[in-house]
This record gives sequence, structure tokens and C-alpha cells, in this order.
Amino acid sequence: MDTSQVIQLAQTQLEQLPTQIFDVLTIAKPVSASSALNLAKIISKLSPIMGNLIEFNIVELLNQNPVWSRFGKWVRQDPDFPDAVFEGAFVPTPGFEIKAWFPLSTEITARFKPSQQYFADQNIHVVLVGWIPENIIYGRPQILKVSIIEAGSIAISRDHHYHRPPDYVVTEPENTLERTVNLRQTNTNGYKWQGTPAQLKEAVEWLNTFGYDVGSYRLDADYQQLMKQLLSRYNYRLDTNFAKLDRIAHPDIERFKTDLLETSIHGMALKDWIRVYNATDEQQILKVFRQHLGIG
Repeated sequence: MDTSQVIQLAQTQLEQLPTQIFDVLTIAKPVSASSALNLAKIISKLSPIMGNLIEFNIVELLNQNPVWSRFGKWVRQDPDFPDAVFEGAFVPTPGFEIKAWFPLSTEITARFKPSQQYFADQNIHVVLVGWIPENIIYGRPQILKVSIIEAGSIAISRDHHYHRPPDYVVTEPENTLERTVNLRQTNTNGYKWQGTPAQLKEAVEWLNTFGYDVGSYRLDADYQQLMKQLLSRYNYRLDTNFAKLDRIAHPDIERFKTDLLETSIHGMALKDWIRVYNATDEQQILKVFRQHLGIG
């Protein structure tokens, strides 16, 4: 068995997760209409802890397959990247970065900032996990859909989506491999233009003097140095929303979102449950809860 076979076998396991219920935390059924409405308003606050619990349990589920004990075991890394790696005699090390999403709360807010230069071996994949409580607003967390995507393809999609110099500039991390692990830089950053229209025109003309397509993202040192010169010549701000998975236009991520929102649960598509969550008419919300959940 080699690294690619480890990833393929683990992927087969992970693809069995939809409909899986994690018995790690249970939200009690609301006892009244008012408590149901209140719970619907605050349940999204459980998303971070549920996401972490799902990460823990995915690693445990992988290790339940006895085949792994012959070669090593899956372990969770916290806070290192990626979330789960296989400790064994495989080089490069197989790994999964797990991104849990509670779609009734908000968009996929998880960010993916590692540089594409770290994924040349295609040994790391991102696992997108869509989950909700088994009874929409109460019960145990249930997995609705899983998508497993090679991490390098996400990094490439992100960089080409955002990078539009001089209006928007993506930069690579410094070469810090000789530093201790906790001081190494691995993440890209995005910078948004803050100059005047006249300066923007000037910046475009300055970039054109270099005689090649500066709008096409490149990893080489010469190109990255040019981008740093651009940042030093004009005003930019660090974009704190950079690299959100919901905004990088990766086709597999978009497909995951579309399929998840079409998933039927308790008699309605998930996208329709989202409309209920966002409704302002409390009586209409209670009507749906009574009809589909037997509460209210």
C-alpha cells in the first residue's frame, strides 16, 4: 500500500458518512412553541463545538477499519495542518483537512489559506462535511453530505479567483522552512486596493512595463517579488475575508453546496428549511414546525 492507496481507502470510508448520526451531543426537543422559536434563533452558536466534535469522531471512525492497524493509525492534529494525518511508513504522509458546515447558520465560512506549493504530492485532501441536528433544531448531529477534494486544486482555484493585480493581490508566504515549526509561514494572504482611481491607472501602466501577463498568478520568486513591490508602492489593506471556501468558485465545492441544499429532510429540501429559519413571520415558522417536526 502507498500514499495514494491510503487516501483512496480512507475516502471510501468517508463517503459512507452521509446519514451517520454522531451520538456525542444531544439537543433536547423543545417543550413549547416559544422555546422552539428561541432554539431556532440560537442553535447556530453550537456550530463551532459541533464541528470540532465531528472532526474528533471522523478520526475515530477511520481507525475502526482494522486494515489501518497493520500500517499505523489516523491521528488528529490540533492546531496543526491538516486536521488528520496517517502515522505510518508512508511518504508523503496522507492527510485530511476537515471542514464541517452547518448550512442553516450561514455560508461556508471556513477559510483555506495554505499555499498551493505545499500540495505538489497530492497527499492532502479537504473533507467538506455538511451536518444539521437530526430533527432540524434538536437531536444529535447528523451528516447529510460529504465531499472530498484534493487540496491543491482548491488552492489553485482560490489564487486564480482572487488574484487581479493591481486591484487585488495574492502573495505567497516567506520561505521559513529553516525556522522552528511554530514559526514557519505556510499561508497565502490577500490584499485589496485602497488607492485612488488615478493611482490605479498608474499601477496598471507600471505593471504593463514588465512585458508579461502579471494578472496570471505565479509562484516563482521573481513574480512574487514584483507583487511585493506593488504592495509597497501603493496602499492596500489585508483582506480578512480572503480564502473563504464559499467564495473561491471551485466547481466541486459549488457542486457540494448545490447538492446539499437540495437534500430532503423531514419532508422539505434543506434550502426550504433555510427559508423557514430566515423568515420573519413567527406564526409561519411555527406552522412549519408543527407540520414537519410535531412541535409548536
